[in-house]
Amino acid sequence: MTTTVPKYPNDFDEEKKLSSQQLKVSDRIRDRLLSHGVSFFANDNVSEYIQPGELDELEDEVRHRFKELLKTLIIDIDNDHNTNETADRVARMYIHEIFKGRYHKQPKVTSFPNVKNLDEIYTVGPITVRSACSHHFVPIMGSCWIGIKPGSRVIGLSKFARVADWVFSRPHIQEEAVMILADEIERLCEPQGLGIIIKAEHYCMKLRGVMESQCSMVNSVVRGDFRHDLSLKQEFFALVRQQESSLLK
Repeated sequence: MTTTVPKYPNDFDEEKKLSSQQLKVSDRIRDRLLSHGVSFFANDNVSEYIQPGELDELEDEVRHRFKELLKTLIIDIDNDHNTNETADRVARMYIHEIFKGRYHKQPKVTSFPNVKNLDEIYTVGPITVRSACSHHFVPIMGSCWIGIKPGSRVIGLSKFARVADWVFSRPHIQEEAVMILADEIERLCEPQGLGIIIKAEHYCMKLRGVMESQCSMVNSVVRGDFRHDLSLKQEFFALVRQQESSLLK
């Protein structure tokens, strides 16, 4: 008689353990991303690989993990009335608010034919943007200006703010955020020229170390005709300065 030696000390317990691991929603989503060779960096959007109902599961998992973090920080979440629901708030905030640009699809943006062949530039701003530093997970707060020289299609002014909010609602470094926003706007309306300026304060500076620092970071990207025609680029920057000046009056 041949005796089969089990692979594990207890096959049933091991299968149960593996099944439990497979059911963890973050593992399921991560496996899909890996199987498709898709990156899931902090500022990537992964909504395409999240199935219906999994966001609720992910919120539950984040809630559990954050409770463990609070306990590790030696905070009595069972008896402290200020923190006994903190994990719930943080999980909801991460998934549906400040990091919604990772887990939710882009807001619907409808473009329209440029039937009048408009070719004069216009600017939209300041658009309030808020993000989180991917190095320390503390706020980045600022303003955004978008300049457009229309191409064959146009989108409504309010849609620029929606797309900017969606892009910035992820952990970021500012230099990459402006590039991602430019890519999305180019994809949506294919402008002849595009310029974006971001001016923001980084709380990784204000809350840490140099607490007295009041400096802000400004960066920009110009594409298409804005890059190749110096007069258009100068006009865009002049319009932004005018908008800033009018707000200070």
